[in-house]
Amino acid sequence: MSRIGKRNIIIPKHIIINMKNNVMSVTGPLGKLSLKIRGDLKIEREENKITIKRRENNKYNKSLHGLYRMLINNMIIGVLDGFKTELELKGVGYKVALDNENKVLEFNLGYSHNIVMNFPKALKVEIKNETNQKTRIILMSYDKQLLGIFAAQIRSLRKPDPYKGKGIRYINEYIIKKAGKTTVK
Repeated sequence: MSRIGKRNIIIPKHIIINMKNNVMSVTGPLGKLSLKIRGDLKIEREENKITIKRRENNKYNKSLHGLYRMLINNMIIGVLDGFKTELELKGVGYKVALDNENKVLEFNLGYSHNIVMNFPKALKVEIKNETNQKTRIILMSYDKQLLGIFAAQIRSLRKPDPYKGKGIRYINEYIIKKAGKTTVK
């Protein structure tokens, strides 16, 4: 049996969980998330814990067992505490402007035009300007999947350069720098 899948999920006090027609919805102080359960999985709920079990031991159900346990656990953590991702904008002249009313980010990344991105209502965005030509973009949301997808879209606008390290990268991301050309004497 899956090591991750057989762990119980503890339900905190302020979380409401409903299950109807293989759709699980989790409601908490930060928002509401829902997930359609696929496969032949059995979800048992006791007072303050959820257990996920497989009805059949075929390959498909084995692959979904741990996945759905983590998805449900992330939904509970998200609506209770939320998730946070930080990106770093590094480079001369690289800027980002935030318009919270219209939910718009405008990037100046050295291209001939500015890049405008609309972000979803479920996301909260903050921008902090630091010294040494670094700007931090802080993304917060109760939906971990939406947060990861949007952070990856921002990073894809200008991936980190392996020669100078300029571009957009995650805070804890390590870039292996390449040596430039050398002249032969």
